[in-house]
Amino acid sequence: MKEYKMRRGETLEERVPDMETLIEEYFGDITGTEEYKGSDLHVLEDPENPVFEKIVAGTVEYSGKKDKLAVHFAERDPTELDPDQLQAAGDAVDNKNAFLKEVTGRDAKSRRESLKREVEDEAPDY
Repeated sequence: MKEYKMRRGETLEERVPDMETLIEEYFGDITGTEEYKGSDLHVLEDPENPVFEKIVAGTVEYSGKKDKLAVHFAERDPTELDPDQLQAAGDAVDNKNAFLKEVTGRDAKSRRESLKREVEDEAPDY
């Protein structure tokens, strides 16, 4: 499960007042919920794009801190996909990046840099 922050000065609730509807617009019908760090996330057992096996996404609420987007994209093994499904792989990547950008306000490069900084901040000093 990956967690994503919003841009500085923005909150998840302001950017996405209805997370459930947005998830369904991008990936298909929600089939259930799953608990993660005390928050219920939306589960799609059979997303519209055949590249995805399962998607878990939603808001993780933190007391005293900004909420974060938590997402897990379980993707099928490319060797198991037929040629038509493989063509959907590009759409899957585009869809995933568009969703993350709309929710966080950050493009892929900005999200990578943010994750790098988090890892560097968490590295132990020897």
